[in-house]
Amino acid sequence: MKNEIVLQAQNLARHYDVSRGAFKSPAVVKALDGATFNLQRGKTLAVVGESGCGKSTLARLVTLIERPTSGSLNIGGVDMAKLSDNERRKYHKRVQIVFQDPYGSLNPRQKIGHALEEPLLVNTTQSKAEREKAARDMLALVGLRPEHYDRYPHMFSGGQRQRIAVARALMLDPEILVLDEPVSALDVSIQAQILNLLVELQERLELAYLFISHDLSVVHHIADEVMVMYLGVPVESGSRDTVFEDPKHPYTQALLSATPVADPFKEKRRIVLKGELPSPMNPPSGCTFHPRCSYKIDVCPKVKPEIRTVGQSLVACHVAKE
Repeated sequence: MKNEIVLQAQNLARHYDVSRGAFKSPAVVKALDGATFNLQRGKTLAVVGESGCGKSTLARLVTLIERPTSGSLNIGGVDMAKLSDNERRKYHKRVQIVFQDPYGSLNPRQKIGHALEEPLLVNTTQSKAEREKAARDMLALVGLRPEHYDRYPHMFSGGQRQRIAVARALMLDPEILVLDEPVSALDVSIQAQILNLLVELQERLELAYLFISHDLSVVHHIADEVMVMYLGVPVESGSRDTVFEDPKHPYTQALLSATPVADPFKEKRRIVLKGELPSPMNPPSGCTFHPRCSYKIDVCPKVKPEIRTVGQSLVACHVAKE
């Protein structure tokens, strides 16, 4: 059923203990610190932000590679955080991931056909003939030819390898696809082809996408909903059009101001953020964005802002207005 919620995350957090030497207590890195969102069937939620904002950590939690430190992650109405490793394993095939580097995610010594069949060999009882037919059908679905079945990864272009990575992720018929910077390593013309393929597959298979990217022009093309993260915390979320046309959080405004615009007559003001991204080992007090924010007020360094509705967006900011 389209628009059905297939994944719910509530206050999802992942903290890591980092050694500081023999005579010091470990530091705590809050890589992700309270993400709440839903994934809908047939829709795309894009997660954006600077490097170090927690995007990849979120991907590892959603794909069940790691357990959350706190919070809940519900898939099919079941909280993954409360299940044992054996119980979680049966949910792995419902969530698959496509990585940024298609060549690095493929075994250079393994033919493409065997790479596609491997998930079926591990997770199903299908015969060899059934696995081969499924692999060949999947190659056709992603726009590759039958003869590609017997070739090795080095014999393909970057765009073709990413098609293979998408095909392998789809072999177990997942409901959710995590796309971790899936086109950032490709030429612009090839990016468009892969994005169009992803849109076509989503419409045909009613997949839910968690799309992780730093390229806002790509996000504008593919996303239905956008969640902006800063230092492990979501600071603004809403529909794509709402976030792009009327951003409320100062950090979102700064990100969008750095996006190139094709219209030479459109006036645009570049917002330059002050300073560097703070260390997640020692985040600022209160609103973590306040050291770089030109709109900060007295309460910002003292009180962490709660997520609230501003206009049509959810925003974590003391000064954001309608």
